[in-house]
Amino acid sequence: MAKIGIIGGSGLDDPKILKDAKEIRVTTPYGKPSSALTIGKIKGIDVAMLARHGKQHTIPPTQVNFRANIQALKDQGCTHILATTACGSLRRKIGRGDFVILDQFIDFTRLRKITFFEEFPPGGKNAKHTAMPDPFSEELRKALIKTSKELKFKFHGKGTVVTIEGPRFSTRAESKMFRIWGADVINMSVAPECILANEAQIPYSAVAMSTDYDSWLEGEEPVTWEEILEIFGQNVDNVKKLLIATIPKIK
Repeated sequence: MAKIGIIGGSGLDDPKILKDAKEIRVTTPYGKPSSALTIGKIKGIDVAMLARHGKQHTIPPTQVNFRANIQALKDQGCTHILATTACGSLRRKIGRGDFVILDQFIDFTRLRKITFFEEFPPGGKNAKHTAMPDPFSEELRKALIKTSKELKFKFHGKGTVVTIEGPRFSTRAESKMFRIWGADVINMSVAPECILANEAQIPYSAVAMSTDYDSWLEGEEPVTWEEILEIFGQNVDNVKKLLIATIPKIK
């Protein structure tokens, strides 16, 4: 039986979407996760929800304890992880409010703990190098795509996200560089989560909501945090609908 971990930002740890919701506080060998876990059911399926940046959004991207977050969900027996994130669009075709069902990432972080394997046993035979050519679960991506079609949301069925360190936004030169690299959207969280979920052998998928055009698009005002909050707030109910309708499709 599937048990779904949900990692979300502001507004997506709403216990009202869970039946029989309760909060539990846990710790892991890597420390405490970003928030207490909210445990409950969605359409009869066990769910554990975690707020990536804390319940009051107090944890900046670089300071998120990604290892503790993934380990906490694994310790709860989560068989799959669905994540949500705001992102900046690096392509004109990806408009504000559009969903992107990610299929690739570029990790441009430099200061984070992004592996569970910080030490190998002597001899080299048991070294851990996790293959990650297609890091996002195709099963989960298909479920999100199918549900997005059913709900008639505007979405893009694939996209490469570049994850930057933050908390600052990109310069124009950086934004243009990421476009040349082939990135479609940009954010500050997905790559470390996805890496660690793969190392933990938990299928992981993320739906990114475009809130802005980063810094590359001439004629557009550069991204601001206030703009991100406004667009995300307008669409948070759709994100919830997408997750609630997708979860029963996961086996």
